[in-house]
Amino acid sequence: MYLADSRDTKAPAVPDQRPGRRVAAVPGTVIALGAVSLVTDVSSEMVSAVLPLYVVAGLGLSPLGFGLLDGINNGVGALVRLLGGHLADRGGRGPKTVAAVGYGLSALCKPLLLLAHTVPLIGTVLAVDRTGKGLRTAPRDAMISLATAPEHRGRAFGVHRAMDTTGALLGPLVAFAVLRATVDGYDAVFAVSGCVAALGVLVLLLFVPSARRTAVDPAPKPALRDSLALLRLPGLRRLAVCAALLGLTTVSDSFLYLLLQRQLGLATHLFPLLPLGTAAAFLLLAVPLGALADRIGRRRLFLAGHVLLLLAYALVLGHSSAVLLVLVLHGGFYAATDGVLAAAAANAAPDDRQGSALALVGTGQALARFVCSLGFGAAWSAWGGHTALAVTATALACTAVTTYFLLRSSADEVAV
Repeated sequence: MYLADSRDTKAPAVPDQRPGRRVAAVPGTVIALGAVSLVTDVSSEMVSAVLPLYVVAGLGLSPLGFGLLDGINNGVGALVRLLGGHLADRGGRGPKTVAAVGYGLSALCKPLLLLAHTVPLIGTVLAVDRTGKGLRTAPRDAMISLATAPEHRGRAFGVHRAMDTTGALLGPLVAFAVLRATVDGYDAVFAVSGCVAALGVLVLLLFVPSARRTAVDPAPKPALRDSLALLRLPGLRRLAVCAALLGLTTVSDSFLYLLLQRQLGLATHLFPLLPLGTAAAFLLLAVPLGALADRIGRRRLFLAGHVLLLLAYALVLGHSSAVLLVLVLHGGFYAATDGVLAAAAANAAPDDRQGSALALVGTGQALARFVCSLGFGAAWSAWGGHTALAVTATALACTAVTTYFLLRSSADEVAV
């Protein structure tokens, strides 16, 4: 680790390409940001691990009501993600500052859950929390892509996502331990989560370097409307459309875990352990699949990841007892899509618009998943969980075929 550079700078960080210097596949900036994400994800996944049971079993919310809350959890951040990417592209210390504001907002929201005991209040807190996530995601990914050589971006994002997922793996374990050790388990989880989130903000401020800049004439600062103009780039447009289409048929993790919990008849205190299988598979596969994406094509691997998700749905629909295999496939889906999508979007846009490009693709995907959460919650309430999943799996299969033909017509990377 190293202390953040606080000197005034004027150009985005780029890999050191001086003669005789070996460009690191995974720069120190990526490791530092990975540490921030690791700590923050411990906090976030502590809440995510207990939230479904807290609102469904504890507060008596219906699946449709939970679908609304889960949609807020996944969709509201998308509404401000474009703003975060835009601010990151405006120069100065933009990326780090915007990311710090986003992490800080999310940290403040965790203790507020101690005071929220009704659906409207919980929804409001989740909306603010997701606003923080929306602000920080694009600036963070832009710092990763700009610090890494283009040919290594799949690996770099894979390393970051592996560290991020280590936090996702530890979070449910901490939540499980807190629930077992305390009487007012949910409140204790929210309190500990807030403390861990504050630590993540400190790591960002102290150990993530500000972007270095050289003394050059500054380019005109882009307007917010210029972000949408990036969709004129054919490669980025196809990628954004395909990510959104596939997002419309991606069932929320929480719904999948609720289905597995009911199928297995798991006790309440064991529910937080279900995400561990997904997180462990994601952790083990993120780096090798990221490196594989650099070799065989990021769009191709992104689509293959959704085939893994379809297989997981098929196992659940078949009432299979192979729950571990379902969770491994689920984790493989994330390893093949999350960081890989970001790397593909980064290589389809100019370096000075990385934040906006990453935000555009991520926003479309997040909004699509918001719609899926609402639709799946309504379908579960009307038809039951397995019927709703069968309809979604069928739609995913059709969408995967469509996106295959859309992505096949373009090269994996678009030179800009």
